[in-house]
Amino acid sequence: MRILFIGDIVGRTGREVVQGHVPRLREERRLDLVIANCENSAGGLGMTGRTVAEILDAGVDLLTAGDHVWDRKDAAEVLESERRIVRPANYPSGTPGRGSTTLRVGDAAVGLMSLQGRTFMSPLECPFRTGERVAAELSAATTVVICDFHAEATSEKIALSLYLAGKVSAVIGTHTHVQTADERIVAGHTAAITDVGMTGPSDSVIGMRTDVALDRFLKLRPRRYELGGGPGMLNAVVLEVDERSGAARSIERVRLLCEEARAE
Repeated sequence: MRILFIGDIVGRTGREVVQGHVPRLREERRLDLVIANCENSAGGLGMTGRTVAEILDAGVDLLTAGDHVWDRKDAAEVLESERRIVRPANYPSGTPGRGSTTLRVGDAAVGLMSLQGRTFMSPLECPFRTGERVAAELSAATTVVICDFHAEATSEKIALSLYLAGKVSAVIGTHTHVQTADERIVAGHTAAITDVGMTGPSDSVIGMRTDVALDRFLKLRPRRYELGGGPGMLNAVVLEVDERSGAARSIERVRLLCEEARAE
């Protein structure tokens, strides 16, 4: 099974990149499944029913989210109504939405879960213990289990990939928006990368306008972030997973600089 995992989609630029390139990538890369992180798809912060629909209509099969998923007022409604989105599973019981899901892909099934880190982030339930529990639940239905770990610290991301090695097919890091060059197969089974990167405006500081980001750093004054400009870029990884064992056979980084796309 060949799976494309697209890093954090940022604003209109990111959505247009997905719309313009996912159909082609599905054909060229012979993809069976496409997963993307959508929590920044609405203006760079949060998601809406419209942005989610645009991404799914572009050929993405499943969506993940992280800490910014709550930044738009209709987030809870979207999470409850759209079963193809997962928010971090280590939020407290009773939180809207679901932390994991499964999808039938041909003759096989794929399990997807999301976790959020705790280092330099909100103090949620333990992502390690939660991940182990959810992985076991998903493994009862399928051998192929993909985990999006939405976390800040590289050490925490690497530690989780080691902790879940052999229990999931892949641990894909999101949140920091910068693609890392440490793609690997852990314990001969689990594909991992510390951060898959972002899909959005290239002329930016992790997706946001450069002048605004610099002003915040230099003058230490609060300013509302605005979406950056320039050509769009797509950051992703392609996973090849053995459907019988759930073991990842390969992980390949993808980075495309695309044509000019509008900002929102």
